[in-house]
Amino acid sequence: MTSTFRRSPLALAVLGLLEAGPLHPYGIQRLIKQWGKDQVVNVGQRAGLYRTIARLEDAGLIAVGSTERDERYPERTTYRLTDTGRAAARQWMAEILSTPRNEYPEFPAALSFLPVLTPRATQDLLHQRRDRLARRLTELNADLGAGRDGEAAGETESQALPRVALIESEYLRAVTQAELAWVDGILAALDDGSFTWNREELDRIVATARDNT
Repeated sequence: MTSTFRRSPLALAVLGLLEAGPLHPYGIQRLIKQWGKDQVVNVGQRAGLYRTIARLEDAGLIAVGSTERDERYPERTTYRLTDTGRAAARQWMAEILSTPRNEYPEFPAALSFLPVLTPRATQDLLHQRRDRLARRLTELNADLGAGRDGEAAGETESQALPRVALIESEYLRAVTQAELAWVDGILAALDDGSFTWNREELDRIVATARDNT
């Protein structure tokens, strides 16, 4: 069962949170957001969370724990981690942490088709991306600073978070810094003309390649 279930960041988050004890779907969503894990786990739509929970239950990785009844809220079903689910979470962690995976993100795909645009249009768009990356880096620095200073959202008392609770934000910051530096380099090359292209020349190259296939 652990080898056939198609894992996802959200499925891993559900199993990880249930390690500490049973939770209902709203509690899972709230904790993901409260702890800032929504930076790396897409939990914006509760319907997606419910679908993931249903798949995990069908696969035997989680099971219904109990049903909570409270006059203030609708009836809530809590879920608990099964032994199979615990084994699956550890298998996924081992695979993800040890083995890089090509996840086919959109940005490199768009870069591979830059000839669709002119160098000037590309430069304008990358300037916009650069500004957004810089803002994102500022936000990540602020989030990391707040967490280490004990000002994490949802905390009623000042308490510094351990590094392990912020490690994914450290990674996102490093990746954002690296991408920002790379985009700056491309923008500089576009600006001084050392990186450019001619659509007519590229069309001739494509035509020659087609003739040879």
